Amino acid sequence: MKTVALFVYDPKCSVQSSNGIINALNHQYKIKLFSKNEVEDDFFDDVDMIAVPGGIGDADSFDSLLKYNQEYVRQFVKNGGRYLGICMGAYWAGKNYFDMLEDVEPEQYIKRPYTDTRRPHAKNIKINWNGTNTEMFFYDGCALVGSGNYETIATYANGDPMAIIQRNIGLIGCHPESQKFWYDSYSWMNDKYHNGTQHKLLLEFVNKLILK
Repeated sequence: MKTVALFVYDPKCSVQSSNGIINALNHQYKIKLFSKNEVEDDFFDDVDMIAVPGGIGDADSFDSLLKYNQEYVRQFVKNGGRYLGICMGAYWAGKNYFDMLEDVEPEQYIKRPYTDTRRPHAKNIKINWNGTNTEMFFYDGCALVGSGNYETIATYANGDPMAIIQRNIGLIGCHPESQKFWYDSYSWMNDKYHNGTQHKLLLEFVNKLILK
C-alpha cells in the first residue's frame, strides 16, 4: 500500500478538507500526517505523495506554516515524489510559494476572463471533468493558467483548466473531497451533494498521478 503524507494545520489549513481527502483515499492509501513542526530527516523516505488540502493560503501563512518543512517538500518533488494540491494546496505550487511548476501559474478563477462567478464564497460551480459536465464545490479556487506542457483533467465553464497533471504534480482548484455536511452548511446548496461520486474522481486522479 502506497503512502500519502498529508499536511494539516488548523485553522489555516482546513481540517474539513484534510478529512475529505482521507475519506476519499484511505481505502487504497496509507495516510501519515505532518504539520508546521520540522519533520525528521527520514520522514518522507517511505512516502509516495505529499498532499496539501484547502485552507487560507496567503504568503504570510505559507512562510509561517512551511518555515521548517518547505525545503523538504521541494526536494521530495524535485526527486520525483508526487505532489497533490487542492485549492490552497494548488495555489502553493505556484512561483510565490513552492515554485514547482513549469510555465503554469495558479490564478484566482474569479478574476479570470469570462468567468461565470466574480464572488469567492462557497458555491457549486459548473465544470467539465474528463468530458463529463458536472458541478463541484468551489471556494475561491484557482485556474491553472499558462503555456506549459501538462494534461488537463478538468476545466471551468470558461475553458480554463481546473485540474491538471504536470509531470509528478497534480493540482485541483475545486473540492472533489467535499463531504455532505459542507453542503448542508449552506441553504443554497443543501441538495447539491454528489453522494461520494467525486471522492471516486479524486481517487482516480491520485491513482493516475501516482502511476504516471
